[in-house]
Amino acid sequence: MKFPNFKDLILFEDNDFIVINKPPFLASLDERGGSGETNVLRLAKQYSDDAQVCHRLDKETSGALIIAKNPEGYRHASMQFERRKVNKTYHAVVDGHVIFDDLTVDLPILNDGNKNVTIDRAEGKRAETIFNSLKYYKHYTLVECKPITGRMHQIRIHLATQRAAIVGDDMYKGKPVFLSSIKRGYKLTKGEEEQPIMKRFALHARHLVFKGLNDQDIVIDAPYPKDFATLIKLLDKFDA
Repeated sequence: MKFPNFKDLILFEDNDFIVINKPPFLASLDERGGSGETNVLRLAKQYSDDAQVCHRLDKETSGALIIAKNPEGYRHASMQFERRKVNKTYHAVVDGHVIFDDLTVDLPILNDGNKNVTIDRAEGKRAETIFNSLKYYKHYTLVECKPITGRMHQIRIHLATQRAAIVGDDMYKGKPVFLSSIKRGYKLTKGEEEQPIMKRFALHARHLVFKGLNDQDIVIDAPYPKDFATLIKLLDKFDA
């Protein structure tokens, strides 16, 4: 995969922090087993020697990601994450017409390693997400997701428990969106296999608020990447 220049990903920078709009398919940190592929941490260290990634986004998830440029910044951000003081908002496109009005999903998540997580009321760690429907389409819904805790796959599995899996998230039974399913009279060329509009699950870290070392709020808005913006545009046009 060809990724954009790190500089072009930067949404905010001061002496202590960089916030980037992470593209999809770029891992936040070294994957286990170290395949040596490009990731945010490596790119950030080439840009700023002491860079540390302060939290992670799933490889397919795009959006706002905080990087500290020095140990003080890293400590400062880590404490805010630990104390749940970082305000994070994600946008997801889910299957079906789903009405969420400040719905709080409070279901414990067990991470049994190997990228496998389950809802487990006995052994799981507390996990809480607040969901609001932003826009209704005929067959899909654009949902705002505010994770209060930060468990692995939290938004994805919590949505799946509400029968509202994120489109394209096959791990949680979310089906991809094909243009043929929303556009009437859409015809494929003979012998051509139709590709989904998005080749990943539709989850984007849209908004982020945390405090800099001077205790002033740093407010970030991360625009949709091309694939997410295209999906929304096509839903607006053919599924509204």
